[in-house]
Amino acid sequence: MEDKKTNILLIYTGGTIGMVKDYKSGTLRAFNFKKLVQHIPELHQLDCHIETISFEQPIDSSNMNPSHWVMIAMIIEEHYESYDGFVVLHGSDTMSYTASALGYMLENLSKPVIFTGSQLPIGDLRTDAKENLITSIQIAALRERGRPVIQEVGLYFEYKLLRANRTTKINAEHFEAFQSPNYPPLAVSGVHLKINKEALLPRKRIKRLVVHKKMDSNVGILKMFPGLAPGLLKNMVSTPELKALIIETYGSGNAPEEQWLTTILKEAIAKGIKVVNVTQCVGGGVLMGQYQTSQQLKKLQVISGNDITTEAAITKLMYLLGAGVSGKSFKTVFETSLRGEMS
Repeated sequence: MEDKKTNILLIYTGGTIGMVKDYKSGTLRAFNFKKLVQHIPELHQLDCHIETISFEQPIDSSNMNPSHWVMIAMIIEEHYESYDGFVVLHGSDTMSYTASALGYMLENLSKPVIFTGSQLPIGDLRTDAKENLITSIQIAALRERGRPVIQEVGLYFEYKLLRANRTTKINAEHFEAFQSPNYPPLAVSGVHLKINKEALLPRKRIKRLVVHKKMDSNVGILKMFPGLAPGLLKNMVSTPELKALIIETYGSGNAPEEQWLTTILKEAIAKGIKVVNVTQCVGGGVLMGQYQTSQQLKKLQVISGNDITTEAAITKLMYLLGAGVSGKSFKTVFETSLRGEMS
């Protein structure tokens, strides 16, 4: 009889979920994922084969950078045809950045790539690691009519599967560490695992996976605040090699009606620097021109981030710059939702 079990590849990059406590010394040490089933026998109940691969040197998520994103993308590319789904274990601090980036880097993705982690080590008595890991694997293994149910990059944490590029970390202490302020969960885990099919990316004709490995990190972020000095903005846009700048504005995309602000941004845009307007509010989005205080930004042809998160915006800039999107079409492409990252 043919084996119908799905094959799942678990990729450990680092983070709390991969640590166990040495109870004699009280220190944390890296977990041996080759002995995964010994530590979590519940995995035997999952109807899938699980293989594991780990970074040679686990990375604390605070040390994550685009070169590590490329490493994850290359692992998925190398094993794409051999596995039905992927679960990436990652530290929670920068998980939204990495997961958002992977969404752009994996073009034509037709299999699940589920990011997860934990707030407590896997061996702790009250750990959230086991549930997050088990359910992430279960979600990655879900199939319907021979095809994966999830065909995008997701982030699973504390009973919810969220679209990765819609997430932001909102809490450093509670188990519910992530939020998707402008988009509903893709799935909710309770007594039953409920998939919100209407929220999933529409299924398209399967095309060959294209992995983009060039991410241009010559980008910056400036958060608006009352009393912002002109010199600070001027210094930022004068940074050598700077190609794009996100300005986190107030409310629905509002900024001070100061002549110096308009002048500096106008000069920056004239030099070819892409300026993107993203709200610093957790929920909602940019609607330039709704108030007088955003009219000048609209006239300057500042790029609207709509309801994109800062994490998804910065990684989208790196992706588009790396892909060499031309100046004339850049605004249009950025303002288009490529992987469901904006409404």
